[in-house]
Amino acid sequence: MKEKLVLGLGGTVDFEIEWDSRVIDALISEYAIGASEINASITIRNERDLVVSLLGFLRDGAGGERFVASSEIVEAFSSRFNRTLTLGGTGVRAAIAMQVFGIDSTLHLVSIDDDVRRLLPSGCDYICSAEQDSTDPHLIVQFREGEWISQGDIHFQTPHPNRVIFANDPPNGELLLSDELGSALQDAEVFMISGFNSIQDPVILQQRLDDLKRHMGHLGPNAIVYYEDAGFHIPELSADVRSALIPCVDVYSMNEDEMQAYLGRSLDLLDVGGMSDAMAELHEIIPAATLVVHTKYWSLAYGRSPGIYAQALQGGITMASTRFAYGDGYTEANYNQVWSLAQ
Repeated sequence: MKEKLVLGLGGTVDFEIEWDSRVIDALISEYAIGASEINASITIRNERDLVVSLLGFLRDGAGGERFVASSEIVEAFSSRFNRTLTLGGTGVRAAIAMQVFGIDSTLHLVSIDDDVRRLLPSGCDYICSAEQDSTDPHLIVQFREGEWISQGDIHFQTPHPNRVIFANDPPNGELLLSDELGSALQDAEVFMISGFNSIQDPVILQQRLDDLKRHMGHLGPNAIVYYEDAGFHIPELSADVRSALIPCVDVYSMNEDEMQAYLGRSLDLLDVGGMSDAMAELHEIIPAATLVVHTKYWSLAYGRSPGIYAQALQGGITMASTRFAYGDGYTEANYNQVWSLAQ
């Protein structure tokens, strides 16, 4: 029964570029960008701003998500590289990963087009709030550790691998919920929530949170509710989401960049004592039943009875490692091979 796993709240069409530092160097020269301008948080009004912002992420080895003024900026930048059109969004990625093992799910989408229909796995059902087709691609920049950027007075090497997302996506910015969501949740064993980070209007955000809690009233008493945090386009709005969802979710999850943003400082992820203190501090800020933090080195659960998620964490680590090693076309045999390495 596909409705046992309901994954939302929005999906995306992604342009995944094939990394080429020569293109970045050429853009630095073309736009006469200086080292003093580099700033990951700059408002992105044009392609030059996007390059300035991306350089900030590259220099620090950081990941995140940024809003851009138009989809044309995404199109212009991505067209400079070899690129692949894929489907994204946390829920969609999870559905695709589980389909490798024959596990079906139901997706909640807020936009749809022929690419989405074509690329969704055959075992995935979906409900969608959109009344008409639309396409607003997200730019996905995945970079490796040790990439050299050298042009003008800019000279650095990326210290860590990471991923940056740039997007202008009105349907995800509205995150309109389908009237069918409540009925889909009636028999759900797991409900995954993501996507509030794209909303920029606090009034719309409050409406969507109220709508979501109304739909969640259809969940059974034993359903597990999982929230995946993300880089908020308006960081201040994350507090409204935390306040609304902490009492409603069983697992509150985030990556290392989001954790460090909440704590307001960089962390040594391999310092066991420091990370123990950081998790305690993070749990004071986000007193969820269980916090999950997943990083490039490790993943952990913290809070009430975190041990019940040990096998799920190991599965998630193995899944991410398998995709890293084999790409989107991995098989169950690839997964089992990676799993065996950790035994």
